Amino acid sequence: MSAPASSQPAVVDAPHVERQEELLTDAALAFLAALHRRFTPRRDELLARRATRRAEIARTGRLDFLPETAGVRADPDWRVAPAPAALEDRRVEITGPADDRKMTINALNSGARVWLADFEDASSPTWRNVVNGQLNLIDAYERRIDFTSPEGRTYALGPAAELATVVMRPRGWHLDERHITVDGRPLPGALADFGLYFFHNARRLLDLGKGPYFYLPKTESHLEARLWNEVFVFAQDYMGVERGTVRATVLIETITAAYEMEEILHELREHASGLNAGRWDYLFSLIKNFRDGGEKFVLPDRNAVTMTAPFMRAYTELLVRTCHRRGAHAIGGMAAFIPSRRDPEVNEVALEKVRADKRREAGDGFDGSWVAHPDLVPVARACFDAVLGDKPHQKDRLREDVEVTADQLIAVDTLEARPTAAGLRNAVQVGIRYIEAWLRGLGAVAIFNLMEDAATAEISRSQIWQWVDAGVVLDTGEKVTDRLVREVAAEELAAVRTATGAWQQAHDLLLKVALDEDYADFLTLPAYELLDREGD
Repeated sequence: MSAPASSQPAVVDAPHVERQEELLTDAALAFLAALHRRFTPRRDELLARRATRRAEIARTGRLDFLPETAGVRADPDWRVAPAPAALEDRRVEITGPADDRKMTINALNSGARVWLADFEDASSPTWRNVVNGQLNLIDAYERRIDFTSPEGRTYALGPAAELATVVMRPRGWHLDERHITVDGRPLPGALADFGLYFFHNARRLLDLGKGPYFYLPKTESHLEARLWNEVFVFAQDYMGVERGTVRATVLIETITAAYEMEEILHELREHASGLNAGRWDYLFSLIKNFRDGGEKFVLPDRNAVTMTAPFMRAYTELLVRTCHRRGAHAIGGMAAFIPSRRDPEVNEVALEKVRADKRREAGDGFDGSWVAHPDLVPVARACFDAVLGDKPHQKDRLREDVEVTADQLIAVDTLEARPTAAGLRNAVQVGIRYIEAWLRGLGAVAIFNLMEDAATAEISRSQIWQWVDAGVVLDTGEKVTDRLVREVAAEELAAVRTATGAWQQAHDLLLKVALDEDYADFLTLPAYELLDREGD
């Protein structure tokens, strides 16, 4: 007689990846099934709530702080839990996918205080990447990870005391992991990534004097933060780990979350360690939510929207004030510029851009910030060292001078720059190139001397959608239409398709997510359906 469905473990249906049996043990699959049955129904409700809220934004054309949580914001007494020693000093954090063995070693050896080990926007979720990312982290903690390049260069971990602390980023709530099912339904990617990492590493990390630390992406409300908190409590109890062992830093990278920063920290206060200004997804979310709001909400070329724009200043300064008021770290965002070891001129431009960005963040009160390349670690560190000195952070700088209104956060019309023909072409170029790489299993891609991930590709296709919908007239006098976008895309496809790759698929998908009247919430949803199972 078979066991009732409620006691069955998760089922894996995927092409075999070497050593996956070490990861997908019966006990681990039972834990994933328990997470799914307890939390996926609520996940589904919260995703439906996102759609309802977006419809309300489309109807009213505005957002505001929540009246029902005014008491949380007004209460001066609550604080998040003190940071563990491993997360006390976060002045430089490096980001990158965990699925590449060489990149794992380089990130840990980079000199950064923290490595964001990414299973989300900087990773394409092929089954091979999902499995190898988890195995690489286990191997790193066990100090059995190394790599030898085809040229014979070897890579190995440095001394334990000099390695970056890992903060792992699982996928967002919206993505499923199709290769793992429970009771016939795909497991949410967030629970797959979190569950496997926590199950295999929680105790291992505690033995190393650290803990299971997470970055939480794409959070849109304090109710979603509450769900994560419930997941943490359940997981700690399940594994017999003390509550509060988990620490989470939430990316404030959606426009709706910007209105609920205090509430998000409050929901996670036993497990919270900070907020991060996820600038690229934030811009994507702003465009997505106000995409049909008319000319008032039309953003210019992506590269013309800097962090000094008034509405971006409002967002980052409110984040610093909120974090420091509640005893949490405020972590700055990613400057997309990357250095070049081959072109001194490109290199100097990148270094100066990053230096200016990190000086601004350190001066504004941030406690640390992100970089995308090991060569940028000393640049960012020097900027924060100049402000912090020997202090691990500047949470004592409360920024009580900051007052931000609801309207200031969405005051896109304060920008003087307008969309250009060059901006449209760049959006098409980045979209096609990034999607093509993503379909080949690459999530972090250097394009035109910038490090692009899914967030920047989302901006590109969403801007195209918005410009077509609003009938934007470019600097050349051309009106942005479906036809114009297709002409530009055809020209760009012809320019790149001499190289091997999934160029036609990438071109077609970009046009679908940029031009379909039925706007896709995330381009990775239809893109995931194109990831080749056998090629995983």
